Amino acid sequence: MKDRYFFPAIFTVNPDGISVEFPDLPGCLTAGKTEEEAFRMAREALALHLFGMEQDGEPIPEPSKASSLKPAAENQFVTVIEAWMPLVRDRASQRLVKKTLTIPKWLNDLAEKQDINFSQLLQQALKQRLGLDGPP
Repeated sequence: MKDRYFFPAIFTVNPDGISVEFPDLPGCLTAGKTEEEAFRMAREALALHLFGMEQDGEPIPEPSKASSLKPAAENQFVTVIEAWMPLVRDRASQRLVKKTLTIPKWLNDLAEKQDINFSQLLQQALKQRLGLDGPP
């Protein structure tokens, strides 16, 4: 896995916004109302697409050279978009997942009377049991 990827993107400018596609990554598409938004969305779409490929164990293709791609229409331009993966991987590792647990009613009642935050307590207990000080 690389920390940084660079892939060419084709931007198509239309009256209602700008669509973005990555020829080397089928299905990696996005759009924005302004050029600034389209660039921001392109960086996010590229990084999330590549992260999904990493998680699924799919090989990430070598990017085409931007100079080899020619716009098919006057309203298109080609540029290179960068994906900085450490940030995406870090955010993904911090996302929350919901878990359902079962405890005796009497224990639940006592804990609720003391305003115990079950999620926080479970996180603390798991970290202690696993010997962790913080996120991995």
